[in-house]
Amino acid sequence: MIAIVDYGVGNLFSLQSSLRSLGLETEVTGEAERLRRAERIILPGVGAFGDARAKLDATRLVPVLLEEAEQKPLLGICLGMQLLFDRSFEYGEHPGLGLIPGEVADLREALDSRRWKVPHMGWNRLEIVRDDPLFRESRRGEYVYYVHSFYARRCEDSVLATSEYGGVAVPGVVRRGNVWGAQFHPEKSGEAGLRLLRAFAEL
Repeated sequence: MIAIVDYGVGNLFSLQSSLRSLGLETEVTGEAERLRRAERIILPGVGAFGDARAKLDATRLVPVLLEEAEQKPLLGICLGMQLLFDRSFEYGEHPGLGLIPGEVADLREALDSRRWKVPHMGWNRLEIVRDDPLFRESRRGEYVYYVHSFYARRCEDSVLATSEYGGVAVPGVVRRGNVWGAQFHPEKSGEAGLRLLRAFAEL
C-alpha cells in the first residue's frame, strides 16, 4: 500500500487517481500509524515552503516521516520534493526535513528574468544523468510537466535527472538512500509520469 501524506497541502486526489489507474492500492492519510503500516510513502505539496512546513509540523508527522524514510521508499513531489532538503529561501529562510543535502532558492536568481518567465510552467524534456531503478520503465528524453518558481541547488551528488530551462539545469529527480524527489508532477505528466509512479511502486 502507498500512503499519500495529507497535511493540508497539495492536490492529493489527482495523485491518488493516477496511482489507482495503475491498479495500485493507495490511501490518503494524516495518521502516523497508517504511514507506519504503508509499504511506501508519497509526500506531495503545492504552495509556499514556509506555510507547508508549518502545516506539516502541526500534524506532528515529521518524526514519523524521518523514521520511516530510513526503512521504506519515500517520494516527494514538487513542493514535497523541496521539503526534503536542508532549507529553503522562499520568503525568508525555513528549515526543511534534511533528508537530502541541499537547499531551495528562487529560480529568478539563476535566470535572465527578462527572457524567461517564472514560474517555470509547462512541459520540459527530462534528461537522465544517473541510472536508477526509478527509471526502469522511463524512456530517455521524455517530457514531463513542471509548475514551480523555486528550485533545488547545491545538491549535485543527489541529482538523477535534470530539465534545462533558460540555461539552468533544474534538478528534476533527486535521490538519497530510500528517499526520492521529483520536482515535476508525475500525475500530470501523462504516460511518462505513470511509468515513473509504477516504478516507484515496484522499488
